[in-house]
Amino acid sequence: MEIAIIAHDGKKADLINFLIKNTTVLQNENINLIGTGTTGGKAEAAGFKTKRMLSGPLGGDAQIAGRVAEGLTQMVFFFKDPLSSHPHEADINMLIRVCDVHNVPLATNEATAQLLLDAIAQRL
Repeated sequence: MEIAIIAHDGKKADLINFLIKNTTVLQNENINLIGTGTTGGKAEAAGFKTKRMLSGPLGGDAQIAGRVAEGLTQMVFFFKDPLSSHPHEADINMLIRVCDVHNVPLATNEATAQLLLDAIAQRL
């Protein structure tokens, strides 16, 4: 299962802490992580093998949306910062729309991401 990890600047630390808390599940051989540029780099620095896309504002969100549309990415964790504006809001909305169109689970906060991981942990 390919899981995409994305986080706005104000949420990157939260996402990395979430990954660390769930290391056992996420480092299963059946889980592959992909991430936008900086988020993926921070995940790698924390010890997670991560395929890195471009930075979100440079097209990384669109690359991940493409992978969702192609059926390559089966789950997305996008820790959004609701208290900040983002210049690439159109790409963010497009990613959310593509997840909805293709019925791919999308967690925009830690509580939802944890529920999704708990569900797949039972299957591993």
